Amino acid sequence: MHLIHRPDIVASEITPPDVYLDRRRFIGQAAAGAAVLAAGGLLDPRAARAATAPREKLIGVKKSAWTVPEALTPYQDVTTYNNYYEFGTDKADPSENAHTLKTRPWTVRIEGECAKPATFAIEDILKIAPLEERVYRMRCVEAWSMVIPWVGYPLSELLKKVEPTGSAKFVEFSTLADPQTMPGVRGRVLQWPYVEGLRIDEAMHPLTLLTLGVYGEVLPNQNGAPVRLVVPWKYGFKSAKSIVRIRLVDKMPVSAWNRAQPSEYGFFSNVNPEVDHPRWSQAKERRIGEFRKRDTLMFNGYADQVASLYSGMDLRKWF
Repeated sequence: MHLIHRPDIVASEITPPDVYLDRRRFIGQAAAGAAVLAAGGLLDPRAARAATAPREKLIGVKKSAWTVPEALTPYQDVTTYNNYYEFGTDKADPSENAHTLKTRPWTVRIEGECAKPATFAIEDILKIAPLEERVYRMRCVEAWSMVIPWVGYPLSELLKKVEPTGSAKFVEFSTLADPQTMPGVRGRVLQWPYVEGLRIDEAMHPLTLLTLGVYGEVLPNQNGAPVRLVVPWKYGFKSAKSIVRIRLVDKMPVSAWNRAQPSEYGFFSNVNPEVDHPRWSQAKERRIGEFRKRDTLMFNGYADQVASLYSGMDLRKWF
């Protein structure tokens, strides 16, 4: 995290007289800005605007045994420092631009190697299994990390509804790509739609979370509303946002970043301090909100749970 100091404020950034004289609006904006600072949020005016977005509690959320004994990353950082290239490549772009995303109506189509392909409305997805809050470490390939209280249930609960066949070896996730509401889709940063994939045993692992909320609330648009994936032992880009289609397939899917830069972004993308990105080391990471660096943990600290999935594999080759 970096602090932005502005000793060179220009005239266009001075509060206009009509805003100053509108006492209620002025107090509301000041309160939003103070909330950002109090929460340890990123010091960016866009963060203050994001703080005023409507927030909706999720009902009936239970605490999960899946947690870590570490301080949570502040809500403001979780919701204003994001990678979501459909809304821009700057970390603050999603919180600034994602208000255009329409999350209702929303459906997710599941098809491919399954006995009962189906289309699920988001309202039905919310009811498939009890919602629980899981505190996960999250590690970005860019060597920064967070600790986030996600809300959802195991992806396996949804996949079981369509009865995968024995031919289902992988699961492919496709996300929304709407140039009308997603300015980044009009560019060529990646080939759209964004596609990610997991091996079937990874997808069915109890740690893999079909995610519908964060901090006990409905997912903000910039965090992948209304439904996303969270795979905590992999780099963050594996956790596809705003999912609209899931395909059970017999061959390894080509994911978005693997297609764009195969030498830098492998299909598995497990957090591994011993396998560097070609342009930087992965041995250390910086937790958002901290200045010191910390050691990167193998499988992001989930080795006891997931290392057996990769028994006998050369993790330098299958990175």
